[in-house]
Amino acid sequence: MIRINRRRFVANVVISGGGLMLGSHLMGSTRKEETVYGTENRKRDLMQEVLKYRKIDTHGHVDESNYKVEVNLDFADRLGIEKIMISDFIRPHTEGTPDDFRTRNDFVIKCIKEHPDRFIGTVALNPKYRKESLEEIDRCRDAGMIGLGELYNQVNINDPLYYPIIEKCIDLNWNIMMHSAIGYSRVILNPREPKNISLPEDFAAVAGRYPEAMFQFAHIGGGIDWEYACKVLKDIPNVFVELSGSNNEANMIDFAMQYIGEDRLVFGCDYSFYQGVGHMLSAKLTDAQRKKIFFENISNRLKKGGKDVN
Repeated sequence: MIRINRRRFVANVVISGGGLMLGSHLMGSTRKEETVYGTENRKRDLMQEVLKYRKIDTHGHVDESNYKVEVNLDFADRLGIEKIMISDFIRPHTEGTPDDFRTRNDFVIKCIKEHPDRFIGTVALNPKYRKESLEEIDRCRDAGMIGLGELYNQVNINDPLYYPIIEKCIDLNWNIMMHSAIGYSRVILNPREPKNISLPEDFAAVAGRYPEAMFQFAHIGGGIDWEYACKVLKDIPNVFVELSGSNNEANMIDFAMQYIGEDRLVFGCDYSFYQGVGHMLSAKLTDAQRKKIFFENISNRLKKGGKDVN
């Protein structure tokens, strides 16, 4: 029978649930409640640690109902997130017509114009409409947007329909962030997932076809078999693996570090702000590694496309 040191167990549980501690802080906790005892019986101010890191949330959403602008900014202010990369993604199981994605991108353009220091706009499109999608990239770029995402499941990322879109992004040095399977897909893919869902092997295949392209595999904490995803993407250098999601198991980041490494992991929340920040604190990372994942990796990639966040 394994013996567990009670003090260490309690401390680790509290820190790995950093979101809960941060939540109590934001709801008006006392100074005493803001601290926990670490394994060496010393007080640890979680909020002080949270706020010492610069952060870019690489997976954010805005709209007028479910992903409100003011909610994004409120969480970002509290958690020290300098910028959020936002999209109004095409909803699953919809056609994703040009009128639909233009309207969604228009809202994102409005947001980045109103909050230019906080939001980085990324483009939603549907490669079934090749001409309109290529034109939309130009229109949105002229409006100050950079990169694609979150691309949804209307078309698989390795479908030839995406090839001209990817080639244009290579010319622009744009990041391409693509949705993958979520919820109940930990062992066997959920049958509710659409037939066009992009799986890790699809990312590996298209990244091999286009080694100059810059891909971002979305939300390994979203419900997919993240161990399998990390193993498939281990030797695919042009795919960033993003850590957002609300299904974060305790050792997910530590496992991803073993297979993907500190230079290809990026921080994201996908509207799960406490989880996104909390599991970064509980992971076995050095300060230098946290700085890379929270900020530096995506900052360097954005700079290639002409967006210097420094």
